[in-house]
Amino acid sequence: MAHRRFSTLRRIPRPIWVLGCVSMLMDISSEMVHSLLPMFLVSTLGASVAAIGLIEGIAESAAQIVKIFSGGLSDYLGNRKWLAVAGYALGAASKPFFAVATSAQLVLAARFADRIGKGIRGAPRDALVADIVPAAYRGAAFGLRQALDTVGAFTGPLVAAGLMFLWAGDYRRIFWIAVIPGALAVLLLALGVKEPEHARTARGVNPIRRDSLSRLSGAYWWVVIIGAVFTLARFSEAFLVLRAMQGGMRPALVPLLMVAMNVVYALSAYPFGKLADAMSHLRLLVAGLGFLVCADLVLAHSGAWPAVLLGVSLWGLHMGMTQGLLAVMVAQTAPPDLKGTAFGFFNLVGGIATLVASVVAGLLWERAGAAATFHAGAGCSVLAAVLIVARGRAARGARLH
Repeated sequence: MAHRRFSTLRRIPRPIWVLGCVSMLMDISSEMVHSLLPMFLVSTLGASVAAIGLIEGIAESAAQIVKIFSGGLSDYLGNRKWLAVAGYALGAASKPFFAVATSAQLVLAARFADRIGKGIRGAPRDALVADIVPAAYRGAAFGLRQALDTVGAFTGPLVAAGLMFLWAGDYRRIFWIAVIPGALAVLLLALGVKEPEHARTARGVNPIRRDSLSRLSGAYWWVVIIGAVFTLARFSEAFLVLRAMQGGMRPALVPLLMVAMNVVYALSAYPFGKLADAMSHLRLLVAGLGFLVCADLVLAHSGAWPAVLLGVSLWGLHMGMTQGLLAVMVAQTAPPDLKGTAFGFFNLVGGIATLVASVVAGLLWERAGAAATFHAGAGCSVLAAVLIVARGRAARGARLH
């Protein structure tokens, strides 16, 4: 029984484990900052919730938009690894600027640089995973990388919460410590992963051209549309932190909510990634949206810590069910030599949706309250589910004819 349970893990190549550990270290670094950043902006720099929404929207959308260029460039060069190294290096280099920021504008600049780094590395890294792993194990591989990434996403807030207690809320000192795991991530990727030989042949052709893009199928563009509506439904996690603050939770304890969310995310990402190799992707997406609707409704109902804890846990389960799955769907619907470009366009559209979602969420919060923000998220989730069900029915009808 145990042999069957772990046989898939044994078939996942070593570079995927290394990439997962790289993601884990960078997420420790990033989440040490991000779990405290909304509180730092409000309590230390005096920023408004609408300003936080704008900062998050610009930063996260920049990351997604840059992926189209980094993904296309990785196809053009036939090399994914060193673009990913450059992206991780920029992310690590941005961390000291949070520690010295004296205004919301400087935080925006640092957050922008951090997310540009994420954008540079994201599409080449995902395409590298798809290059390394056989198609039969892609769901498990993406799920494993996401699970290790998410171990970092809950370790970072846990470390931040401990240091908040130890250093009596010294935000800037904690931001300096965040530099260390970021630098280790860059070194591990540079030394620990080798570009697959079959992926290193230089393309020499611009993949972002009409004749190249015409090879991206209708099935691929449906995945792009579904991913964009998902992003509209799931605005920045900064609003989860703000909801906890609004409920009166002590600042030093707030990062623990993100720990809870990411523990659920980490524990569910690999099992659901493996399940995606064996069942309908559309059904799994709809189930994930159901959990996001529940999370939004719980968070809209109450800001008390038990409700927020339940809401962020359901949010984490949704992430574990859907994030790796969307990456698998992109990989399966894209031509082998356009995987980087395909991930890039997927994230370009998602980036625009991220900007819209975070700005609208911030404005709704300021003008109508937190409940309206989360009710709007639930409405977008229902819309996404309707689109997915319609897509599934259309696909079944096409097969019958």
